[in-house]
Amino acid sequence: MQNQSLLNVILKQIPSFILIAVGATMAAAALGIFLIPNSIIDGGLTGVSIILNKVLGVKLSLIILILNIPFLIMGYKLLGKKFLFKGIFGMIVFTILLDAFENVPEVTDDILLAFIYGGLLLGIGVGMVIKFGGCLDGTEIVAILLSKKSNVSVGQVILFINIFIYGTAIFVFGPDRALYSLLTYFVTFKIIDIVSEGMDQAKAVYIITDKEEQISKAIYTKLGRTVTILEGVGMVSQSKKTILYTIITRLELPELREIIKNADISSFVTVSDVSEVIGTHMKKKPVQAIDKKE
Repeated sequence: MQNQSLLNVILKQIPSFILIAVGATMAAAALGIFLIPNSIIDGGLTGVSIILNKVLGVKLSLIILILNIPFLIMGYKLLGKKFLFKGIFGMIVFTILLDAFENVPEVTDDILLAFIYGGLLLGIGVGMVIKFGGCLDGTEIVAILLSKKSNVSVGQVILFINIFIYGTAIFVFGPDRALYSLLTYFVTFKIIDIVSEGMDQAKAVYIITDKEEQISKAIYTKLGRTVTILEGVGMVSQSKKTILYTIITRLELPELREIIKNADISSFVTVSDVSEVIGTHMKKKPVQAIDKKE
């Protein structure tokens, strides 16, 4: 019976792994046949890898894998085994295909076409990977970890990292390519937002459910997020409703969906973007500290 249950869990995850592979393929194609041949770099650790590849001559896929794997392991502590498996799977597919696309001729040497279509394809690919619970760049994991230890937001950390990367690119590829890379980053950023529905670092979540205790405990134990419990009344039924409110990061959204699905499939859930978070709500709190307050 237990083996059957494990098999069902694996079968349910197969579609997400397939779509992560598709997204990783699109991201690798964007870099391999549009951006890198025209000396346009991506942000994050992928951008760092492209710069190191240019300076040191070490194989690009190897650099990307070496830089990202430690941060995916760190992500396991934040987001669990499922994230780790999907992240490593996406990273392996991405790096293998990046090598394969080195032998494919570039689509265009027109810098304008390269940054537009490369940025679009990269954004769609990365967005798909994120949407289905994977990750191709450890920058966001680094940002979450640094944000927990300081008063700087996740978005500010990522912005600072990318400013440093594109600033370095000026000396390696020249100012014009660095500026085109920056434009590509903005195009990619927006497309990821559209595809993954979660580019904003903070997400406000309202959950109307009858399983408030089970869901709130699962959010706390699996995501480390506190939950505010509100009471409401249905307009038609006049029955009392329990509303859970929490704020999470976009990388935690797939795990939250899984928590709600497993606890109460009939729950009504809304997710909205948060433009700014004031205070320490986004910082995870240790279990003992929360228990003492309660």
